[in-house]
Amino acid sequence: MRKKRVLSGMQASGKLHLGNLVGALENWKAMQEEYECFYFIADWHALSTNYEDTGEIASNRFEIAVDWLATGIDPEKSIIFVQSQIPEHAVLHLFLSMIVPVPWLERNPTYKEKMDNIKNKDLATYGFLGYPVLQAADIALYKADLVPVGMDQLPHLELTRELVRRFNNIYKCKVLKEPDAKIAQVSKLKGTDGRKMSKSYNNAIFLGDERKTIEKKIKGMLTDTKRARRDDPGEPDDCNLFPLHTIYTSSEEREEICKGCRSAGIGCGDCKATLLKNLLPALEPIQEKRRELLEQPKKIEEILSAGSKKAQKVAAATLDEVKTAMKIA
Repeated sequence: MRKKRVLSGMQASGKLHLGNLVGALENWKAMQEEYECFYFIADWHALSTNYEDTGEIASNRFEIAVDWLATGIDPEKSIIFVQSQIPEHAVLHLFLSMIVPVPWLERNPTYKEKMDNIKNKDLATYGFLGYPVLQAADIALYKADLVPVGMDQLPHLELTRELVRRFNNIYKCKVLKEPDAKIAQVSKLKGTDGRKMSKSYNNAIFLGDERKTIEKKIKGMLTDTKRARRDDPGEPDDCNLFPLHTIYTSSEEREEICKGCRSAGIGCGDCKATLLKNLLPALEPIQEKRRELLEQPKKIEEILSAGSKKAQKVAAATLDEVKTAMKIA
């Protein structure tokens, strides 16, 4: 019986951080044992917001591959590939862009959010408005059964499903497959400033950070604002640090932290010291593997090239079916 196929990707717009690790990579690693997994580095997607500054996309692509391999994404179990090495992504994106209604794109909540919040870049481009069409092409090319997403990403996937249905209806075929969501239940990590952890906000703890850098970031992290003084009681659920404790600190220690925080029996410095005691050893195997991989750039490129060749065979077969359905083969 064929394994269900999973597809997911990450944009090559910067280095990966703890939020990427707990929000995606640990789930990806587990799925390798059950599903046929296709994981791709979305370097063309990075152009949607970084089209004026492309100088770091190639290095980001390499760093992402290193992080994936260091965290256990296995090229023997998964197909790891690069979007730009497979031109079929661009071709199917073109075909789908011809049939997508503009209002479908304008209602995208992420589009509205970023247009409101990112003021230092000109995002009034088709590339930014239409990136969900490229995303739909990425998924449809591989006839993915499942796409792992968080709840906030469901509107993106629903647009892909609608676009697949529209293509199949217009051309009276069943060539493209509607993917289902595989909902990932993960802790929402806050960055050092209390906002969502993001490379865009310069508040992230990166997988490649040195030990001293991580210590400095954790020690400087904002905590519960009600604890203005050492003897003020706090509330762990209101603390930016606590979601990290739920991942890296044992339940017994968390209970003690909660009691100490609420009674002011411990200070925020004590809480941070406990987190570092648990976080740093958990990250050390990943960082050690990263150091090994960084010494083998040729091996990284070989893995990406081999994976891209495997992925392209699947993509080319789907595109042939698409052209036949459209009667332009």
